[in-house]
Amino acid sequence: MGRRIVIKIGSQVLCDPQGALNLAVLGNLVDQAGRLVSEGWQVLIVSSGAVAAGRGIPAGQLQRISDPVARKQVMAATGQVRLMETYRALFQRHGLTVAQVLTSKSDFQTRRHYLNMRGCIDALLTAGILPIVNENDVVAITELMFTDNDELAGLLAGMVNADLLCLLSTVPGVFDGNPDDPGTGCIETWDEDRHQLDDIVQRGTSALGRGGMHSKLAIARKTATLGTEVVIADGRDPDILVKVTAGRKAGTRFPAQGEASPAKRWLASADGHAAGHVIVNPGAEAALLDRNRLASLLPVGIESVEGPFNEGDVIQIRNQAGKVLGCGRARYGHEETDRLKGQRGQKALIHYDYLYTEPLK
Repeated sequence: MGRRIVIKIGSQVLCDPQGALNLAVLGNLVDQAGRLVSEGWQVLIVSSGAVAAGRGIPAGQLQRISDPVARKQVMAATGQVRLMETYRALFQRHGLTVAQVLTSKSDFQTRRHYLNMRGCIDALLTAGILPIVNENDVVAITELMFTDNDELAGLLAGMVNADLLCLLSTVPGVFDGNPDDPGTGCIETWDEDRHQLDDIVQRGTSALGRGGMHSKLAIARKTATLGTEVVIADGRDPDILVKVTAGRKAGTRFPAQGEASPAKRWLASADGHAAGHVIVNPGAEAALLDRNRLASLLPVGIESVEGPFNEGDVIQIRNQAGKVLGCGRARYGHEETDRLKGQRGQKALIHYDYLYTEPLK
């Protein structure tokens, strides 16, 4: 199996301010992706732009739809066709076949759905087919929507055990302050000990997308803890993918930190869908967060239980202040967990193999 790269291309990279596809930029990125495939990389693209591309349909047709949600669904449905046809034609020039994969957050909720999607993507990559993934905006509802496609890209990078995740935007990387201030520079390599998230970026989104730099940083940091190197860079740079994969100076890099098991990668993606939670005492909190040893969550460390949840469900672990410390796959259901809480000599509620306590946000 070749090295795997997940490339997320944002709406601002793909489209001009009027919402039309920027064919020059898109064509260049496809050419670079084709070159990576020829060099042995397995490429997976997470592409925004469906709703933006759908703005190109005649205004008279959109004006017939008064409901803004329905209007967005129509734009997504028509725009997705335009977007995929453009990708198909561009990649065909390189002799490459593409596949459309539409997903929603519910596909990451259960282990069965997760494994089904992973199996499909693995099969496409094995066959030499390039998957192009996007959120299914046509049917997505608010509570089951990804924060943005950065989140989707991060989840997919963990799912396929990617070596590299490249988040392409319209900025050269992460700045160490306000980009408009003199002396502010682009951070080449992110260092958790030196750089503080809230000191560097302002929350906000672009006109064409739901995400912003705050979201990209959160996803990049979390994905790196799971063993995938991440780069945030400018997708309009004509050689950006070549630079990134060659290890040359490009954007801001987040070095991979160790390697998480497939189960922990799934747990990290499923945290947002936890069925319930438990509150643990300070002793259990200290043991779970001790990076120098493996620890399971024992019933003796549990103070209270909030459900309902069943055996095998993902639940959150919180401290007494309500802070989320991690998540894991429950060995017992809600009622049995409540019965056993505080007792010594019982089997672990969450064995360390199914416990994820790296930074969740």
